[in-house]
Amino acid sequence: MLRILFSARVVVLHLLAVGALVVCGLLGRWQLGVFEESGTPQSLLDPAPVAVATLTAPGEHMTADAVSRRVTAEGTFDVSKQLLVAERDGGLWLLAPLDLGDGTSIPVVRGWVATAGDPAVTAPAEGRVTLSGRLQPSEATNSVQRRIRQLPPGQVLTVSSAELINLWRGTKLRDGFVVAAEQSPAPAVAARPVSVPPPTEPGGLTWRNLAYAAQWWIFGLFAVFMWWHFVRDALHGRTRKRDSDADSASDPAPGDAAGSGAEPETPALPARTAP
Repeated sequence: MLRILFSARVVVLHLLAVGALVVCGLLGRWQLGVFEESGTPQSLLDPAPVAVATLTAPGEHMTADAVSRRVTAEGTFDVSKQLLVAERDGGLWLLAPLDLGDGTSIPVVRGWVATAGDPAVTAPAEGRVTLSGRLQPSEATNSVQRRIRQLPPGQVLTVSSAELINLWRGTKLRDGFVVAAEQSPAPAVAARPVSVPPPTEPGGLTWRNLAYAAQWWIFGLFAVFMWWHFVRDALHGRTRKRDSDADSASDPAPGDAAGSGAEPETPALPARTAP
């Protein structure tokens, strides 16, 4: 049997089966990777910064294409209305309205602090500043959670335009808020910047690629089946040939009886009687 398994013809079958199995396995894994990546959010083109006033306005909701856009703003912080947004990555956001000088203001997340007693919370105002950051939509206000949680004075749970209008009376707010990335001049005591990812679009799973992956793996299993089929036929063919040779050797050849030297018996004639 080993002679058959390692004969030249069967070794070629071994190599073909291994090659087909490896190729089909790799192609199936590639298609599976394409399927997995299709479900992840896809990065969009990140346009150049624009003035925040071009993307948001008082009493109007932001458009979807304005979310996470890079913006610039120039104005003065009203630190007398500064708030802390609780439960943000184990700390608090420092939130204050930025007066844009046109009668409107935009909420700005100035940074992250670990505790309410951080020096950045009580740092004096810097006067007129220029900042850049990313625009975010107004967060939904959970009134039930707000009633359950008794926050200290000066703290909120969300950056909601609807809530801030009531807290910052007399301030004409634009929709949304800006998460500051850079500020000029820099504050004397700066809070840690809050990271905001660039705009993305949700991914959609491409089930076709998953079907392609399964198809390649099925091809690999079929290659294994064909290899087993051909090897089995080769082994059975060798066995049938060996049995046929054994049967031929056991059968007597024609003429063996004549060549044995024995004389054939002559039948006896009947006796003749006298007339």
